[in-house]
Amino acid sequence: MSIHLHFRAVAQDEIRDDHTWLVAFMLEAWGNHADEYAAGVADSIDKVWDSVDTLYAAAGVPDADADEPWALPVYGGRPVPHRAGVDPSEPPLMVLDPPGVCRAADFLATVSFDDLWSRAGAEVRGHGWDEAQAREEFLDHHRSLRGLYGRAAAAGHAVVKVVWA
Repeated sequence: MSIHLHFRAVAQDEIRDDHTWLVAFMLEAWGNHADEYAAGVADSIDKVWDSVDTLYAAAGVPDADADEPWALPVYGGRPVPHRAGVDPSEPPLMVLDPPGVCRAADFLATVSFDDLWSRAGAEVRGHGWDEAQAREEFLDHHRSLRGLYGRAAAAGHAVVKVVWA
């Protein structure tokens, strides 16, 4: 089974605060993911996004404040609620507004991946993973998120997030 957390940078004034519209927007973006990734406006993390969040939590105090900078890259943002009558199986969506994107970008630009890995690498890589391979995978996710959030912050964009299962 394939499951991904999909990130898409978008101008705040282009976002409709409507779950059905955002699902359609993100579905189209998912269909163009390779091109949007190459353009630097999209990213995705397969099944391990919760572990990426755990890695970032090593920079702060877990469960302290959901608005802490380390909590923003993966799970930060406000949920977009379903409207009445909408199929509840529609995917969950979040929007991280431009100020949050800037805070996430600052965090990702300044945090030391090596420090995070030394604190939480054993926890996030799980049992049976080759350490070097796991470290490289998480470093790739970190670099990719750092680039996406940095570009989005520089453009004043929001980041929309959706889980595709």
